[in-house]
Amino acid sequence: MRVVIADNNDIVLVGLQSILHAEKGIDIVGEARNNEQLLILLKQFESDVLLIDYTAHGFDIDIIPKILTKYPNMGILAITPEQSANTLIHALRSGVKSYIKKDCDVAEIVDAVRETAKGAKFFCGQILETIQKAAIDVNDMDLESFTCSPVILTERENEIIVWIAEGYTNAQIAEKLFISNHTVNTHRKNIMTKLGVKNTAGIVMYAVKTELVKPNKFLFSSENA
Repeated sequence: MRVVIADNNDIVLVGLQSILHAEKGIDIVGEARNNEQLLILLKQFESDVLLIDYTAHGFDIDIIPKILTKYPNMGILAITPEQSANTLIHALRSGVKSYIKKDCDVAEIVDAVRETAKGAKFFCGQILETIQKAAIDVNDMDLESFTCSPVILTERENEIIVWIAEGYTNAQIAEKLFISNHTVNTHRKNIMTKLGVKNTAGIVMYAVKTELVKPNKFLFSSENA
């Protein structure tokens, strides 16, 4: 997989290069220190993953949708210091696919790059915790389960999250996906464990906040609450 690194800090750039160069199958095609350099670099070299600190000097979040307009298949992996929930949600809405913190360990960074290249979403547990604290009542959350271990949602899990958020039952989802009711139930339990939520409402709020689905009358009507 071909990776571009975007940051203006020499230590960060050297560190990420060192980490990724040591991994088989990962090729760093270039590094950019500001938005202008990044756009030129992406035009010159075909890339699969952009590893970016959009909060660094010379960058901003608006560069993400600009890049995705030109390169819709680009996997955007944000790596930043700790941010507020609003900032994280805005980043996800702008097109960031995966998100980790700069203090995550080497294994998490490598896993994040690999999973993003595959088209999967990857979140450090602390990042997901920050988002969920702003979206879900703490009584619906298992806060003790959150660590900085990676949270990986597979394509199938994201698909099932969408069906759940749109109000479909396990049986209906099983019929649509041509799998057993038991398999759907297993996926649902795994999703709740990964997201650290205890009920369907937590799954729905995650789906809305990450824009897997759009808010609609069903999601928030009193008869379906």
